[in-house]
Amino acid sequence: MRHDHVQTINRMLDELDLPTLDGEMVGQAAEGHRVLDGAGVAFESRAEEFELDMLYLGQTHTVSVRLPVSVTQTSTGGITGIDRQIIRAAFEQGYRAAYGRLLEGIPMRVMNLRSAVIGRRPRFDLSLLAPAQDASLEAAARGTRRVHTGAEWQEASIHDRLALPVGAIIVGPAILEQPDATIYIEPGMSGEVDRFGNVLIAITS
Repeated sequence: MRHDHVQTINRMLDELDLPTLDGEMVGQAAEGHRVLDGAGVAFESRAEEFELDMLYLGQTHTVSVRLPVSVTQTSTGGITGIDRQIIRAAFEQGYRAAYGRLLEGIPMRVMNLRSAVIGRRPRFDLSLLAPAQDASLEAAARGTRRVHTGAEWQEASIHDRLALPVGAIIVGPAILEQPDATIYIEPGMSGEVDRFGNVLIAITS
């Protein structure tokens, strides 16, 4: 889960009010954490990311510059320790990576501050999606239906997609029905249910 924030700055680097920028970064991070706190979701870790959209004076296209800082809590509140040298070095690294060279002697402008607070959830156990242990091919059968394939009509077997057991092989033509979708297995193809409940369809002839 990710919360992003963008704030326009539009100041020359040499004119940048660093305490104000630092306070804005701390405030955006705090707001991002509040959003994650209110989501009611368990996270195994969190991360903060800060970027500046920057360019040389006279240019129109910005370069997104990742800042190697994060919020540190002190006795007087949060702080990032951002300074002009950190910003300049980050911009030069990003600009050189994008264009291969720097423009010496041209002032730098900071256009936007971007922040993101990212909450990483625990990995989802896909085995929870597997069919029930007592699932059976017979119980999933729902009769047949005539379908037109190519130049002729054929009887297609119908199955409850979610009731198919692990390892079931359905030979086409067949129709797998579920609440939000219908899967059609064409003649000459078959579908096999894997251990997670996925239907893997392959050509058989």
